[in-house]
Amino acid sequence: MADGQDQFYQLLNSLLSTDNDLRSQAEEAYNNLPIESRVTLLLTSILNDGLGEELRQMAAVLLRRLFSAEFMDFYPKLTAEQQGQLKEQVLISVQRDQPEGLRRKVCDVVAEVARNLIDDDGNNQWPDFLRFLFECANSPSPALKESALRMFTLVPGVFGNQQSNYLDLIKQMLHQSMLDTANYEVRFQAVRAASAFALIHEKETPILKHMEPLLPNMVAILAESVQRSDDETLLKCFIELAETTPKFLRSHLEPVVEMCMKVFADTNQEDSWRHLALEVIVTLSETAPAMLRKVGGKYIPVLVPQVLLMMTDLDEDAEWSVADEILEEDNDSNSVVAESALDRLACGLGGKTMLPHIIQNIPPMLSNSDWKYRHSALMAISAVGEGCHKQMESMLPQIMEGVLNYLQDPHPRVRYAACNAVGQMATDFAPIFEKKFHDKVVPGLLMVLDDNANPRVQAHAGAALVNFSEDCPKNILTQYLDAIMSKLEAILSTKFKELVEKGTKLVLEQVVTTIASVADTSEEQFVAYYDRLMPCLKYIIENATTTELKLLRGKTIECVSLIGLAVGTDKFRMDANDIMGMLLKTQTTEEMPEDDPQTSYLISAWARMCRILGKDFVQYLPMVMGPVMKTASIKPEVAVFDNDDMGTFENDVDWQFVSLGEQQNFGIRTAGLEDKASACEMLVCYARELNEGFAPYAEDVVKLMVPLLKFYFHDGVRSAAAESLPYLLECAKIKGPEFLEGMWRYICPELLKAIDTEPENDVLSELMYSLSKCIETLGNGCLTEETMTELVRILDKLLKEHFTHAADRLEKRKDEDYDEVVEEQLVDEDTEDVYLLSKLSDVIHALFSTYKESFFPFFDQIVGHYTKMLGDGMTWSDRQWALCVFDDLVEFCGPASVRYQTLFVQPLLTYTEDGSAEVRQAAVYGCGVMGQFGGPAYAAACREALAKLIKVIAAPESRSVDNVNATENAISAVTKILKYNPANVNKDEVIPLWLSWLPVWEDVDEAPHIYGFLCDLMESNNQALLGPENSNVPRIIAIMAEAFAREALEASSEVAQRMVRLLRHIQLQADGKMFEVCVAQLLPDQQRALHQFLAA
Repeated sequence: MADGQDQFYQLLNSLLSTDNDLRSQAEEAYNNLPIESRVTLLLTSILNDGLGEELRQMAAVLLRRLFSAEFMDFYPKLTAEQQGQLKEQVLISVQRDQPEGLRRKVCDVVAEVARNLIDDDGNNQWPDFLRFLFECANSPSPALKESALRMFTLVPGVFGNQQSNYLDLIKQMLHQSMLDTANYEVRFQAVRAASAFALIHEKETPILKHMEPLLPNMVAILAESVQRSDDETLLKCFIELAETTPKFLRSHLEPVVEMCMKVFADTNQEDSWRHLALEVIVTLSETAPAMLRKVGGKYIPVLVPQVLLMMTDLDEDAEWSVADEILEEDNDSNSVVAESALDRLACGLGGKTMLPHIIQNIPPMLSNSDWKYRHSALMAISAVGEGCHKQMESMLPQIMEGVLNYLQDPHPRVRYAACNAVGQMATDFAPIFEKKFHDKVVPGLLMVLDDNANPRVQAHAGAALVNFSEDCPKNILTQYLDAIMSKLEAILSTKFKELVEKGTKLVLEQVVTTIASVADTSEEQFVAYYDRLMPCLKYIIENATTTELKLLRGKTIECVSLIGLAVGTDKFRMDANDIMGMLLKTQTTEEMPEDDPQTSYLISAWARMCRILGKDFVQYLPMVMGPVMKTASIKPEVAVFDNDDMGTFENDVDWQFVSLGEQQNFGIRTAGLEDKASACEMLVCYARELNEGFAPYAEDVVKLMVPLLKFYFHDGVRSAAAESLPYLLECAKIKGPEFLEGMWRYICPELLKAIDTEPENDVLSELMYSLSKCIETLGNGCLTEETMTELVRILDKLLKEHFTHAADRLEKRKDEDYDEVVEEQLVDEDTEDVYLLSKLSDVIHALFSTYKESFFPFFDQIVGHYTKMLGDGMTWSDRQWALCVFDDLVEFCGPASVRYQTLFVQPLLTYTEDGSAEVRQAAVYGCGVMGQFGGPAYAAACREALAKLIKVIAAPESRSVDNVNATENAISAVTKILKYNPANVNKDEVIPLWLSWLPVWEDVDEAPHIYGFLCDLMESNNQALLGPENSNVPRIIAIMAEAFAREALEASSEVAQRMVRLLRHIQLQADGKMFEVCVAQLLPDQQRALHQFLAA
């Protein structure tokens, strides 16, 4: 055994070796040892005082990792005696005299054992540990006190389901430890332990209240830690508290913020401490903005200038503006940290709180002779646009007046910042910004594009022009098209020569992107520049093949495909095959590395080529599908890391981490996820555009997409996966019913599971919409009784959650920190909830439209939720969507829907007079479907509805922008009652009134019903319509002419054709003279439209 132990010590030595080969061999030998042997050898090593501290620490780290990953693989196999010995030995290992570093590692081991000995029901199977914990905490030995607190920090849930019996003892232990004036380390660990305990009880308000008396001491010890400036841990604890359970800090928020302000403002303090102090406040602004505004609001006027001052901490760099390679900014630099903080503060606290202080501080910075202040002021304007959107919008003219002047600033970095501000505001305030300031912004940016001496500034002007043109209305951008393209073509030519002569490419990469953006907005008007640009762009694609030019080539590929979309198939077709050949050559002649910047551009370009070429793209699918599927199939690198390993990734931007607590962190390598999402979106495009042409790939793609419904690392991937499914089913129809059924059997259960577990509302809405489209695509019978039962269970759950969310918002309105900014956020939450409710209605629409009355037994299980929504005191959106569901019920189930009549008819009639136009529209539409589809059982309701509909139409503001859709739906509803359910109505009395409401043109879905009925009445020579001696004919001609002029109907539609035939019939009467007289009285637009329709 001694020999084996000695060999193991040598193995530990080798594991610490700097020789990679030796270390790899040692790792292999260690992993090949049986678990039981490893545990024994590691524990013996830890307890061996004769070994060096480094080896014993290594043994402790390995033992903790082993317990973390494999504890349940070996522990249950031990006898009760062996289990007892193991627990006894690890406890002994804590109590020995040993170096501080080793003791900490040993505490980690013991905590890991304790964590593993709490079962799923919260039963602690190691009660001796709890006794040991309290004994150590009450020990006269500071080292044992510290050890107890350290272990409790690592497993704060160690008391399991007995915790309520120990709450007072836990609080007492922490309180006494914080009062240990002789031992700072004990006090320090007590704050860590209290923080950990609060964090795992973030949602348990009574427990947090119980622990609240500890806060004064926690804050005092934090202040002591700041004064010592030797360990940032406690400040990080307060960041976690601010992030996870900010309300816990409320009673002592003021001293916390005051201390953080003091640290942040102290320029002699280390930057990392200042950043953390700022992070506490910024995090609170995001997680508890109302609380910070109310309790810590007085610090904001002091905080904003301090943050702006930190933004001025920039290096002088004479080469900055001429650099051709742009290095990633240091995320830990003062200027970057401060700018990010300002952005987050604005988004968190809102413009009403932040903007006055920003406005107060920006002007003196802009007039400062030091370029760093002017630069920071402009970058600040860029940073706060999103958060201060509402308040800044009304001030844009004054802001822009200031910003635009700095496009001519003598310092290049200030001009760069001015371009940045213009570009950011163009995005944040689109399209108002573009409409208001185009006459100043476009000439200003074109001027900066002449700055050849400072290519980095020149390129940034191009980037700002991209932001501007992306959201600019086409009719505005095309006013400047010649000036913009003249400039961009000149730069393209100049910079192409520079690339050949000097190898510089920064501006060339940007100008290609800018041309693409301008083309995208200009669409067919870009044709004028096509012939001059395309040869140069094709040359770049063909020849920019070296590694350093791959990004330029990728951007050029993007540019060419966007130009192709803009100018259209006819113009682009002559180059399409050449370009596709070049693109395909890229992937067929060379193995593209995973990080090749061309990949994402290629995949997006193929999708655009698909849209341009349509069915002609099918021939290229065998070549493009491989790379797209490969990218869409990227599996992200994920791992669980110990805190010990985290230092390796500290500055690695490709990794993101989430703390799992208890020494563990979940990491995901995010590089490649955006490309994966893009590739999934491209597959959606192929399936949608190519339909049966994509059928050969449908099976492989559905096998890829369905598992991605639960790809929780990226929302865009899940959304694309959901969107693809109905298109893939449509593609698969050509392969026969058996294949289609098999595909749906594969999709359906996973789609329902995804809906049931999806955490993000945006994605959940996509999933619901996808399901509704799948049901409509497949039709009646696609859902088994078991599946339908599961679907209704999920719908029931989501509807209950809808009411819970509404109740939660009511509670938030009663919160002590509630204010008008909180109300704005609650309104946003409500809007999100309403959107989801609309998607739920889409599913029920699909079920009624396909299953008709056979859906009734399932609908009965959720109908109560919708009748509840129609009740008093419910929101307008609840009333609207409940009415939409009952509208669908009548529309698709006809007379059979009468069984639910008592639940909805009376509310529906009442809500025709609702104060909300959306509710009125849903109610009056329901009156129309009762008339059209309800049959005799609804005749009485139709008669009652008629009077209410007439009242809606006759209301003073009925044709205003807000009301016109509800009004036109009411006119259509009257139409349907008169046409389909007039039993209890005097038609001849209503028809002249009905005619007086015409023309209508806003609601293109309802217009065919109205004008179709007009044709019915004319064709039947209805005297109530035509009037005495056909006196209403001139008015009828005018109504039709206005309907044509307003494009209320498609010219090719059946109703439009009937109207044309009737007009021609009138034209033939009395040699056409009467018709000519009538037409002469029309407005020019009406005459023109009438003649176009008659001539067609």
